Amino acid sequence: MGNGNLVHGGAVISCPHGGRAVSTAAAGTGVRIDGLPAVTAADLFTVSGCPHSVGGRPQPCTSVRWMPAGGGDEVRIDGVPVLLDTSAAMCFSAGLVPQGPPVVAPVHQGVSSR
Repeated sequence: MGNGNLVHGGAVISCPHGGRAVSTAAAGTGVRIDGLPAVTAADLFTVSGCPHSVGGRPQPCTSVRWMPAGGGDEVRIDGVPVLLDTSAAMCFSAGLVPQGPPVVAPVHQGVSSR
């Protein structure tokens, strides 16, 4: 398994320009970290408040796509890899232009299940 901390639905994640990224689908998992749902590779992340522009034209980040390490030895929830704060990811504009990796603030651990 890769090194890193599990990411939960309340983790502070931002795009490289300061926009806030939030999981829109984490509520469905029964596994909780610090009382919040664990986040998996199946969850969608949207970005709001990104001020990025190119040549004076707004090009804000709108989504984050995660790429779990793979290899079959990662932790899974219902068969889907969980996300770690070290998992590879990329922020994208609405036109799917790569904008850079997200920034994940350190998370505290406290795993439980319902």
